[in-house]
Amino acid sequence: MQFYPDLIPTDSPRQSPLAWAAISGLILLTIVCLLLHVGGILRLLFPASAFLVAVFLYWQAPILYVGFAWWIAFLSPFVRRWVDYQSGWVDPSPVLLAPFLVLLVTLVTFIQYLPRLYHRGGLPFLLAIGAVFYALCVGLVKQSPTGAIVATLNWLTPILFGIHLFIQWQDYPRYQQNLQRVFLWGVLITGGYGIYQYLAAPEWDCFWLINTEVVAFGTPEPLGMRVFSTMNSPGPFAVVMMAGLLLLFTNRSGLRFPGVAVGYLAFLLSLVRSAWLGWVIAVISFIPTLKPKFQMQLIITVFIMAVCVLPLVTLQPFSEVIASRLSSFTTGEDVSYAQRLQGYNEIWSQALSEMMGKGLGYTIESNSLGSNDSGILSIFLMMGWAGAIPYFGSLFLLFVSLFYGNVARSDPFMNTARAISLGVFAQIGLGSATAALSGVVLWGFAGIALAGQKYAFHQQAQAILQTESFSEQPFSGYSS
Repeated sequence: MQFYPDLIPTDSPRQSPLAWAAISGLILLTIVCLLLHVGGILRLLFPASAFLVAVFLYWQAPILYVGFAWWIAFLSPFVRRWVDYQSGWVDPSPVLLAPFLVLLVTLVTFIQYLPRLYHRGGLPFLLAIGAVFYALCVGLVKQSPTGAIVATLNWLTPILFGIHLFIQWQDYPRYQQNLQRVFLWGVLITGGYGIYQYLAAPEWDCFWLINTEVVAFGTPEPLGMRVFSTMNSPGPFAVVMMAGLLLLFTNRSGLRFPGVAVGYLAFLLSLVRSAWLGWVIAVISFIPTLKPKFQMQLIITVFIMAVCVLPLVTLQPFSEVIASRLSSFTTGEDVSYAQRLQGYNEIWSQALSEMMGKGLGYTIESNSLGSNDSGILSIFLMMGWAGAIPYFGSLFLLFVSLFYGNVARSDPFMNTARAISLGVFAQIGLGSATAALSGVVLWGFAGIALAGQKYAFHQQAQAILQTESFSEQPFSGYSS
């Protein structure tokens, strides 16, 4: 029985060489420009080329498209730093448009399935998009058009990406395998570079850190940086690493053990405590969803991972900075927490008094809070009550859908995906958890988890139909 005839075609062997040729062409173009020290032309060429490759992959190799979108999100800030290091500081940099343009291709999926999205269980996504569209309209009136449009890309593209993965539920096993590979190599490469970044302080990273003038990211010297690896700040890097490390629980590749070693060390060196807490919450929510045999496997895996990581964490020059950050949970000497608390006290009443909101493009104005230090305040200030109610309502419905029922309890990947979404959402009071790269992780893994649930349900339904069909066949055996 065929339940899903109208979806985007999957990758075929004939299409894959062309798809990989397109990806390799972009990589080669980027490397050649940087080696020839003409990186300045990449400011426009890189996002434009990435968009064209994404369009080609979307139609010809949709599973590769998803992996490509993740890697562009992981690596674009690194390309930006190299370009600025060679050709001079530019802020904002057009290079950083690349991830949004690549993800924006999924707008085609949204438009194509909009008439049927509600009936397919897409109400949470529709409410969130409605709230973002409302805030965009307000922002175009109250803020600068450029600021409103850029902010819209931050908030809208993660939701579109989640919808795209949700819609592809009929090919869930192949998307699952793709995500496992992407995040295994993502942990290895970005985690390994993060450790190198901490030890060596590469010149391009120091150049970026000096020009941003963000004191919270550390000092531009070896052993002085908070690790942000190839990404734009420690927060998004820690969220991506959290997701990748949780996926290693269900990965059977032999590379997962070196991934554990470099991944957890880089994760701890980011010094992002909200992501550490998110990891704990995700694990706590993950364990009860597993069958007893999987719970025992998870406990054994955690023990093996601890054996791999603890020797590294206790060595200098890593142990002192990590131990100091961990001790802030118990000593009460937490300057960052005190500043956030002060910022909440200053802005909370203003945020709750916003009925219509200030629109997308508005940034928090406080000496204690940065523009990305609180997702809750950002939502109320930009969307007001008129947009915040449907937006938070969408998140509530999303997690009800994710954690309702045990239809796929035997699928560790699906359980991990929804635990990742919850772990990211748990950080919303301390960061912009639902937008930009953190939002891509939240909405993306929520989308693939919902796809897994739907796939499992239809597999069970198909098995029942086949059983009933077999039982209705007339008995043709011997009679006495």
